[in-house]
Amino acid sequence: MWRRWFEQQWQYKGWAQCLLLPLTWLFASLAALRRALYRAGLFSSSKLPVPVIVVGNISVGGVGKTPLVIYLANALRAAGYHPGILSRGYGGQHTGKVTPTSMPAEYGDEPVLIAHRTACPVWVHPLRAESGRALLQAYPQTDVLICDDGLQHYALQRDIEVAVVQRPHGLGNGRLLPAGPLRESLSRLQKVDVIVETGQLPIVPLEQPCFQQSLQAGEWTAVSDFSSRIPAQALKQKPLLAIAGIGHPHRFFDSLIAMGLVFETRVFADHYAYTRQDFQDAAGKTLLMTEKDAVKCRHLDLNNAWFLPVTAELTPIGHQQTLAGCVLGLLKNAKEI
Repeated sequence: MWRRWFEQQWQYKGWAQCLLLPLTWLFASLAALRRALYRAGLFSSSKLPVPVIVVGNISVGGVGKTPLVIYLANALRAAGYHPGILSRGYGGQHTGKVTPTSMPAEYGDEPVLIAHRTACPVWVHPLRAESGRALLQAYPQTDVLICDDGLQHYALQRDIEVAVVQRPHGLGNGRLLPAGPLRESLSRLQKVDVIVETGQLPIVPLEQPCFQQSLQAGEWTAVSDFSSRIPAQALKQKPLLAIAGIGHPHRFFDSLIAMGLVFETRVFADHYAYTRQDFQDAAGKTLLMTEKDAVKCRHLDLNNAWFLPVTAELTPIGHQQTLAGCVLGLLKNAKEI
């Protein structure tokens, strides 16, 4: 309830946000002090023996980082690298190695999804440096690490920063927490290496390499076995219930409308842990969900449930270089320093 209220308030500048400004000033002061202590070396920051790419954002909530992490991991593998992936494992209870068959309730839904979509080792730990060291020990052939989220996790030094920005919803009223959705000020974007836009494009062109991310939908895939597929046309004559436990459910629902599907909707909290009881009243209906939801439902024996896998497509803004080429160039420079 409170989370939804805050998300609504973050889109405006009114009396409610003004009342929160003192807390915002306190948050900004503490964040600035924390960064200064890391720069001064009073807070320790670990340097790992391989290059580290951080994919993060300056706002709270989902902005499309997971498809981008999968894209980068697969692009690096295609270029001959052996990437490993680090995650905090939000919503999970355990730390350590994650496989495609790991339980999302134990390791988090996004790490399990990433492990399923890539052939890369995935490791979960709230302390990213410790996670990186453990992954490198288990997989010594790893020559680059991708950190899923962690732009503000300064305890881990990084060679490349990729900021994912969703305009206008993700940036909201442009204020820091709790009066707005920002973890860091907009000026932080001037210090990253690459910016990926998942919403509207900025009015003023940015100096860094900038890309727009769109999601290309695949075929509907069975939740029960993660392999059987059907076209969208086969769903049009069925009673449909679309569920979404993601940051911005409307984006999923909009994609279904674009396919010409007619459906009921049910929204769950982001990272929601599904149980069989959640679907007791869905008998006779075909369930539709995101892939992130599917990894949490695949063990529930849902025989009439389908998920829509998506793949990130990156379009350069104002230049011709691909995102993969840009990151590979930055990695080369990082190795030479």
